[in-house]
Amino acid sequence: MRRTRDWLDQAEGDLKAARDLCDTGNYAWSCFASQQSAEKSLKAILESLVIPSIGRNLLPLASTVSEKIKVPDSVKSACKRLNRFYIPTRYPNAFPSGAPVHMYDKEDAVQALKDAEEVFNFAKKVTGFA
Repeated sequence: MRRTRDWLDQAEGDLKAARDLCDTGNYAWSCFASQQSAEKSLKAILESLVIPSIGRNLLPLASTVSEKIKVPDSVKSACKRLNRFYIPTRYPNAFPSGAPVHMYDKEDAVQALKDAEEVFNFAKKVTGFA
């Protein structure tokens, strides 16, 4: 059984969490949730194509998708920006000093949300769930 819809549902749930976190000033976690939404969106596409999804790096995932489907430059750019939020948003040792909670602001979170929405909308379109 293909689980494309499950991946999209979770991607949408992560987007909602990212919005909620942004609204409450939890910008680092909002950025991370946006990255997670994009990852699950790409994995939904791969699931629909019956291609194994390996890893968490958005660029190789998007590259694998692009072997079968044209991935717009806007989606590739969004993935490149979102990739920065996978580890540093959660671990203090990603920075020479300071906690991630102090490293991200509303501007970061809002851009991450826009990027995640770009990837999510692309995934919905190409999987037929738009």
